[in-house]
Amino acid sequence: MSFWSSFWDFIGFFFWTFVFVSYLFALFAVIGDIFRDRSMNGWIKAVWLIFLVFVPILTVLVYVIARGRTMAERQISAGMAQKRDTDEYIRSVAGANPAQDIAQAKQLLDSGAITEGEYAVLKDRALGNTQARSDVV
Repeated sequence: MSFWSSFWDFIGFFFWTFVFVSYLFALFAVIGDIFRDRSMNGWIKAVWLIFLVFVPILTVLVYVIARGRTMAERQISAGMAQKRDTDEYIRSVAGANPAQDIAQAKQLLDSGAITEGEYAVLKDRALGNTQARSDVV
């Protein structure tokens, strides 16, 4: 009799595979939360990790029951901080808006640093007209 001889063996295999993968997701979520939690000192983190090594399933269940609510709050705050950092980075590399670019080009023109043709090219580029007057500069 082979392993795949019955339908229920097939269903049981996928059920236990699902349970194992779900456990791995929970385990890595707990490990990530242990390292993310700044309110726990290093010794308590070490104790949690030791228990995760020697009694993994029970420790994951106890951790999720005991610290599940704060675990979710830390996950949300970490996501919000990551979004804030990403938005700040995008703003820093996005550059100025077209009105600011045109105003800077006008200041350069007024100071005599660029010619009228160069000003027109910079103005066209700021407005998104990359094809117009590209032969001047």
